[in-house]
Amino acid sequence: MQALKAVVLAMPMAQTLGLEFVRAEPGAVEISIPVKDTFCHRPGELQATAVFAAADFAAVAAAGSVLPPGWVNATVDATLKLVAPARGTSLRARGRVVHAARLLTVCAADVFAVDASGTETLCATLLATARNIDMSRG
Repeated sequence: MQALKAVVLAMPMAQTLGLEFVRAEPGAVEISIPVKDTFCHRPGELQATAVFAAADFAAVAAAGSVLPPGWVNATVDATLKLVAPARGTSLRARGRVVHAARLLTVCAADVFAVDASGTETLCATLLATARNIDMSRG
């Protein structure tokens, strides 16, 4: 899991978002990002792009958590459904593997807006497909 975290946290977008891992285990990843004014379309409410990014990172990192050493993955398809405004102090995205295969992994994530008291409200759900890549094959 440490290698997975290092790869994700080295990505400039993860750094820009302020992404942090809350939990990571084989097949399941939970990440958090703070609500920043620069990502909001109105004060305190995240624009959909930041919500999508959190969901994508959580789902595809979960998919990456079940890959053998020397393999990486990348999103090839994703669908986000927004179900409530993303208002609060942070977002928490819980990613999981739906079905892992050699070439493709189907993964999903639920995204929750977290307010100052820690109350979570589901704001989005994502279904994605990640392409698994054996880096030893060049």
